[in-house]
Amino acid sequence: MKIDSTSTTASATVSSDTRTRGNISKPTSNAAAEVHLSELATHLHSSGEAPAYDATRVAEIKQAIAEGRFTINAEAIADRLIESASELIGSQRQT
Repeated sequence: MKIDSTSTTASATVSSDTRTRGNISKPTSNAAAEVHLSELATHLHSSGEAPAYDATRVAEIKQAIAEGRFTINAEAIADRLIESASELIGSQRQT
């Protein structure tokens, strides 16, 4: 296999292409940014409900984990996950 001067020409081309990419027009500072939210995101944002957070319960669970007495009920987690997925699918079919 012969290595010739074409490899240096190719690298010069790549570097010049990289330099020209910087010249692509960018939005001006007064241009408006446009964001589109999914229907679910819009619903969650407009519900106004703050997520339930019980600091006392979190502290209890943290203590139980530290002491090694916290048990995980995999069956309950699986059941709730399936229920949540079913609700999500059901709500998507209605729209």
